[in-house]
Amino acid sequence: MRWLELLSTVRLGSKKNNTEQARSPFHKDYDRIIFSQSFRQLNRKTQVHPLTQHDGIHTRLTHSLEVSCIGRSLGMLAAEKIKDELPVWISPADVGAIIQAACLAHDIGNPPFGHSGEYAIREWFDDISHTDFLRHLSLEQQADLRQFEGNAQGLRLLTKIDYHPHDGGMRLTYATLGAYLKYPWLSKTIESQGNTPASHRAKFGCYQAEKDILQQIAEQLGLIQLGDYHYCRHPLTYLLEAADDMCYALIDLEDGITLNMLNYAEVEPIFLALIQDYGIPAELNMPNTTWHQKIAALRGRVMKRLVDEVTTAFAKQHWQILSGQLQGSLLDYCSPDIAIGIHRAKELAREKIFEHPQKAGLEIIGHQSLQTILDAFIPLTTPHKTLSFKEQRLLAILNRSGVYFEQDHYENIMQVLDIISKFSDHQAYQLSQELRGNKIGAI
Repeated sequence: MRWLELLSTVRLGSKKNNTEQARSPFHKDYDRIIFSQSFRQLNRKTQVHPLTQHDGIHTRLTHSLEVSCIGRSLGMLAAEKIKDELPVWISPADVGAIIQAACLAHDIGNPPFGHSGEYAIREWFDDISHTDFLRHLSLEQQADLRQFEGNAQGLRLLTKIDYHPHDGGMRLTYATLGAYLKYPWLSKTIESQGNTPASHRAKFGCYQAEKDILQQIAEQLGLIQLGDYHYCRHPLTYLLEAADDMCYALIDLEDGITLNMLNYAEVEPIFLALIQDYGIPAELNMPNTTWHQKIAALRGRVMKRLVDEVTTAFAKQHWQILSGQLQGSLLDYCSPDIAIGIHRAKELAREKIFEHPQKAGLEIIGHQSLQTILDAFIPLTTPHKTLSFKEQRLLAILNRSGVYFEQDHYENIMQVLDIISKFSDHQAYQLSQELRGNKIGAI
């Protein structure tokens, strides 16, 4: 792969080629994402904790903003370290802006209630009592539904749904779209995965409905083709993935302390071990310092070291990345203690946060809420269906959201998933209560 193509400023579906003095094409991508309705909807979507009422807890929106900040630093420093390999018209700030925009969008397709929301949708379509809704679909289309994937839904939103429907979507640059694509391939049919449970199916980045867009992105960027509609990653995707992992593994631990699921004393040793030679913050030994102040100081030192290490790894593995041969993530190519520290952080979260009874109970509520919504709306997608009075009222709800069904059953179902995936946790919960005939209460 060549950076000349990989950093393309051409826009998907663009009708014009205007330039601006104030913004680069990649800064314009960032602005388009941040002003989109889909991005705003992340404000009350689960990052780790569903239906949270605590103002200081991460949502998908605050998580995405933090990941975009880390991603920008990774992009700028990595570009500095390989600047002799980049086109002369590309600055480190440009590379930083590409990753910043892609990171901002990296969770934009996630449904309400986080990963438990994905499982709820997958399991609904897996249910044997719902097989009639899949009967006339191809195996590949069935796989899309039975493996509903936030990454693929995000590509659909970015390229087809928001701003310019079926005409380029947000019309982002190919460089940003390429960096966004963590999994530039289609879903695998369930038969090829055996009896894999819904929660452990292989990730993918594109539905059948957008496979031509995937091919267009890959050809424009010169991504190496590995199979039918299957390509290697854009090099900058590795930096996006590292930024996400760093935030998810380390910064989200702070929410666990806030919610009394773990304590600061359990988190401090993990951060201290990752700092190494970057100096112990003075705040740790100052009188009357709060745990928020201590962990903020630790976080800054840890992130500085990780940004240095990850960008050095990117520069060292540069040619492997460009040839599509890099295995694993960039964190695997950093100092050995980093992988150990990230693993310790994830294990602590798994033991103390993900298995906490409070979180489990809320996930059950979220799971049931989405299945109730699917029970109501998916039956409406069958072409030529005679609708009952209740179904006519349900269809009116969808019509107000811009859904209009035609003869393609698969596309009708995808339109419903477009609406559901945009719901915040609270919107999904309140709608499910209304569908059950319960009075809507404030949450």
